[in-house]
Amino acid sequence: MVHINVLDPGASPLDYYGYELRRQREAAGLTQQQLGGIINYTASLVGQVETARKLPTPEFSERCDAALGTDGLLSRLVGLVLRSQLPVWFQQVAELEARADEILTFQTHMVHGLLQTRAYAGAVLGTLDREGLDDRAEVRLARQRILEKDQPPVLWVILGEGALLQEIGDGPDVMRGQLEHLLSYDANPYVNVQVLPFSAGAHAGLQGSYTLYRFPSDPSIIYTEGYGQGHPTANPTTVKDCSLRYDHLQAAALSLADSAQLIRRVMEEHYGEQPVA
Repeated sequence: MVHINVLDPGASPLDYYGYELRRQREAAGLTQQQLGGIINYTASLVGQVETARKLPTPEFSERCDAALGTDGLLSRLVGLVLRSQLPVWFQQVAELEARADEILTFQTHMVHGLLQTRAYAGAVLGTLDREGLDDRAEVRLARQRILEKDQPPVLWVILGEGALLQEIGDGPDVMRGQLEHLLSYDANPYVNVQVLPFSAGAHAGLQGSYTLYRFPSDPSIIYTEGYGQGHPTANPTTVKDCSLRYDHLQAAALSLADSAQLIRRVMEEHYGEQPVA
């Protein structure tokens, strides 16, 4: 007799997801093999998700919902599951991102996580630790689903020019893909990318990167990050100071159109992309 691992659905969001997937599959009268065939995943993967040994992805969840007729149940759960896999100190940030009406961030040397490609995110996360890298990259990219909401937050990103030139990843393809991804938001009014050029000289963000979260009815929050820890604060003096600094950074940065032009030029000149004739 084959032993079936029975999950405690109250143990974690991942366990609850696996429990629900198995319950819904069995209610539909399908084996793991049959469900895998319908959704184009292996039976082994279905089993690993059902036993909380593998993280589900949004795509996997959508396909299961369609196959099992679960009215979006698993798709609603997967966001909670992936958020629970973030480092404990970062889970509050994901909650801020999910609730914010506006997100304004200044990044000196790296593209913000909400705009990272999978390859770029994997290179960043795998710098010193490659264990479980695919799952960790999936968790990071899951945060980007807030940009796909019916009413997404307004995201304003100011990147130091150095972030375009710091080659992250194995070979130029990673950076080329990342810069192409930034350019893909050119016509999206909710996602705005400005570049602070080296020619700006001394500027209001010399103390480092930070993010400002604004909410419809709650106080704004400033978030800064150190090694392995985050520092959110709603201190009115700090929020006022960082808001003023952001205004000055926006004024010193290139316009949206000029920023896109610089991103394209860096992509072509440094990462081998040839202009389209």
